[in-house]
Amino acid sequence: MTFVEQRLRDALVSEAAAVEESPDLFVRVNLSIDDDRRLRAQHRAAAAIAICIVGAFASVVVSVTDHRQGRFLMDWWILELLTCAVLAGIAFWLGPLIKRFGKSYAADVFRANPRTGKSFIMLTDVAYYLIFISYILFTVSFEPKGDWDSSVTAAQLQHETARIGGILLIIGLLHGVNLLALPVMGRLLTLNRRLDDATREPGD
Repeated sequence: MTFVEQRLRDALVSEAAAVEESPDLFVRVNLSIDDDRRLRAQHRAAAAIAICIVGAFASVVVSVTDHRQGRFLMDWWILELLTCAVLAGIAFWLGPLIKRFGKSYAADVFRANPRTGKSFIMLTDVAYYLIFISYILFTVSFEPKGDWDSSVTAAQLQHETARIGGILLIIGLLHGVNLLALPVMGRLLTLNRRLDDATREPGD
């Protein structure tokens, strides 16, 4: 063994001897394993729910569709109702999903005043849902439009596809604006709190 190898071995042995075993290592490993199992179970449950929803939706579509002379026919109002159901599902499922992944971001922005931040986010969610409901009500049709027929046509399909794309665009824009506005609001709230504390100190 050379001199360099001996020095390296001695350094590694001394560092290994200085390492102390963590008393809660076993507990933390078990908790990590339990969290991983819980996460996998949640993913399986979410996948099962998604499959059930897609299956139920496909069953409804098949049950309300007629096959005549080699063509699939559906009344125009049935597609309108299905589109409204899809819009409501997207609005009330995708919004909370994005919010769940953004909790850590919001907690970091409002770390100085978490209670105010929580109230701000709740009020923002209410505003989002009002916008989603307004969009659905503004775009719903109670009678066939000029180029529609009593059964579903390509023009109606294009219209309903545009409605779904519109609500996805609104959700993306709102959450994009929220990502940019949250740091500004958090900073303003922190500055206001510091100013309030500074104005109280001389009076005390």
